[in-house]
Amino acid sequence: MASPRTITIVALSVALGLFFVFMGTIKLTPRLSRDAYNEMKRAYKSYVRALPMLKKIGVSSILLRKSIGALEVACGIVMTLVPGRPKDVANFLLLLLVLAVLFFHQLVGDPLKRYAHALVFGILLTCRLLIARQPEEQLPEKRILSVNGDEQPLVHEAAPEKGKMKVS
Repeated sequence: MASPRTITIVALSVALGLFFVFMGTIKLTPRLSRDAYNEMKRAYKSYVRALPMLKKIGVSSILLRKSIGALEVACGIVMTLVPGRPKDVANFLLLLLVLAVLFFHQLVGDPLKRYAHALVFGILLTCRLLIARQPEEQLPEKRILSVNGDEQPLVHEAAPEKGKMKVS
């Protein structure tokens, strides 16, 4: 049976992965929602206007939107389907991306309701990363001492030392 920690990590990974695949796809194509796609286009134009440095280095609103959308889709797929360490890397990249998006929203002065979802998903990404990076708790193995054919637990592991409390 899977541990609660494992179930939590898998559930968060799949939910977050699918969310970012969905949001990235909206940034890349109007097929899912034309209104949301047009809203993304408008928002990214305001981000580039608010940061003239982006224009100077040749980053247009289209390039910024498509780059962020492609990164969200790629990391979302990894979070959903790929096991192991790449999942943590994708989680970290998405967290950096969410921080950048929160910065953009603050820069243009958007109200909280426009970026509340980014805040919530940033917190969820942080929680998933913290849970995934914690070491797995392992129960101590009981060692058995065989004396004259009778199996007995080792004395020092059978009971806590006198005067010391065993904390678990």
